[in-house]
Amino acid sequence: MKTFRRMSLRSALPESDWPAPDIRMYATTLETDRLLLRQFCERDFAEYERMTANMDVMRYTGGKTCIGVEAWRHMASLVGHWQLRGYGYYAAESKANGKLVGRIGFGNPTGWPGFELGWTLAPEHQGHGFATEAARRLLDYAFDEMDRSHVISLIHPDNTPSRRVADRLGEKIEGETEVLGMPVLIYGIDRISPSHGV
Repeated sequence: MKTFRRMSLRSALPESDWPAPDIRMYATTLETDRLLLRQFCERDFAEYERMTANMDVMRYTGGKTCIGVEAWRHMASLVGHWQLRGYGYYAAESKANGKLVGRIGFGNPTGWPGFELGWTLAPEHQGHGFATEAARRLLDYAFDEMDRSHVISLIHPDNTPSRRVADRLGEKIEGETEVLGMPVLIYGIDRISPSHGV
């Protein structure tokens, strides 16, 4: 009778593809004056689905809405990014009422133009400065704690509110490309900048 040796993920993959030691699926919790930035969890799903079912929200992030299992898969992919990369999108929760404001954080899936800081807010939370507040906190975190030297944000040319957030962060247009079948401007900022020091 043939016996099979159990292989660990590490022994099955070349060393260059090993997951970093002790990468956790759980985000470090961060705070701003008004927001708690934390890992997504199952209780967020109803509000997350409502957000991704809204075409006004999704128009510039892939151009299609997500409901039901598609919304679930979408949210699960945000959680999975943490497992694969060690960083990802945070659930932005209002400290005032515990509501999910949106998703704000980092992405860099395979084939992406670079390490991105992005933000997407539910309609009722737009226009209150939440995106700028959280993105500023995360930009500092990327430079100071993650030792990133350059951060980009991918923004559809017609997405004026997001372009204003990028401007407030000090990001400048560096080029353009296409992601998920949509044209985007590549905004970027270096760690060595007047607003962030050396």
